[in-house]
Amino acid sequence: MEVLRRSSVFAAEVMEVFDRSPTDKELVSQAKALCRDYINSRLVRAGVSWSKPEYNVPVPGGKLAEVSTILLRLGDELEYIRPNVYRNIARQLNISLHSETVVTDAFLAVAAQIFTAGITWGKVVSLYAVAAGLAVDCVRHAQPAMVHTIVDCLGEFVRKTLVTWLKRRGGWADITKCVVNTDPSLCSHWLVAAVCSFGHFLKAIFFVLLPER
Repeated sequence: MEVLRRSSVFAAEVMEVFDRSPTDKELVSQAKALCRDYINSRLVRAGVSWSKPEYNVPVPGGKLAEVSTILLRLGDELEYIRPNVYRNIARQLNISLHSETVVTDAFLAVAAQIFTAGITWGKVVSLYAVAAGLAVDCVRHAQPAMVHTIVDCLGEFVRKTLVTWLKRRGGWADITKCVVNTDPSLCSHWLVAAVCSFGHFLKAIFFVLLPER
């Protein structure tokens, strides 16, 4: 109950940020809240048993909930276009999931490669899809504690690499502009165009990155 209470307080604090310009710290907190929600969605979809109560608490209502919904929707489209890229990530990277250092280094290396040629919302969605895919691998291999590591890594990457870009766009709510039609049966063509070539690029990274581990 205490975990749930703290999560509810945190959710209320995160929601307040959308009424003003967010600080760097707030953008990172939102990034991690969105990551937890994305990972939980993918764990549920994969049918993986997951008992951490703080991961069952949804992101707060209002704008952040809308951001999370759209992030998940765009992630669905991205993973549908290139399903093999975002599954069995640990095997593709040829890494052990028993070492926090290895998992951290691998995730940050892939994240850095994704954004080598610049930042777009398509690439941000891809980052979350990679994080969730790796988290599913960790839970399946009896390493649930690594999920926290992945969330923290994503938050740190956002702090170092994406915060300035996010602030120029007014925060995470800018992603809602990527979806014009709210009909979930319709594809967001901007994303399709962005990842048709990018999927091949990311898959190539998976097969050459950290081959010795």
